[in-house]
Amino acid sequence: MYWLLKVLCGRLLLAWFPVKVSGTETLPRQGPCIVAINHQSFIDSLIIPAALPRRVTYPAKREYFVKPGIKGALQRWFFEGVGQIPIDRTGGEAATTALDAGMEVLRAGGVFGIYPEGTRSPDGRLYRGKTGVARLAMATGAPIYPIAVTGTRAAQPEGSTLPRRSPVTVTVGKPVLCPPGDPSVRDEATHQALRQCTDEVMNQLATMLGQVVQPEYGSEAKARLRGQ
Repeated sequence: MYWLLKVLCGRLLLAWFPVKVSGTETLPRQGPCIVAINHQSFIDSLIIPAALPRRVTYPAKREYFVKPGIKGALQRWFFEGVGQIPIDRTGGEAATTALDAGMEVLRAGGVFGIYPEGTRSPDGRLYRGKTGVARLAMATGAPIYPIAVTGTRAAQPEGSTLPRRSPVTVTVGKPVLCPPGDPSVRDEATHQALRQCTDEVMNQLATMLGQVVQPEYGSEAKARLRGQ
């Protein structure tokens, strides 16, 4: 189903916006890897699988899979078809569940997609990365490939129902390797290693985007902006 949707829908997506893709030759043809993408729009999760040569699996909100009726069934069929895994984000274990799903994909030799900011950017800027991406890399030995996406925010801003035609770029960066170890160990050395690896990913994204990494998390920025 994934490859059928990729051929039928992926080509239409890449042509419609249109999408300029560069750097995919750096991705390994086989074996586990993590793609870490800046998050601008809902359609990021559609553009990336269409743009990359390998199958990409993402965590996705469980709400996408449980809506009733024909529309809900079609939505569930689509998200399952494009390789997304339902994650319940209402509880305190949401991050752990997403990381467990990522571990399973990577240990099977697959490609796992993650947004290290943890949420869509509220204003187009790049925010501080959460260390989940580094935890996955440290536990599995999988390399992290930062991927910078531009144009998707203009194509479908948050709150809009349908995307509009707008040019999009997808740029794959150089691999980031985290030191091997046990990310569950709660000591200062492990914390520093996870933070350093995450910051290296975010700094590479910032360079490709022509931005600087904001010192706060995206969720904090959203809360601050809502309070204004």
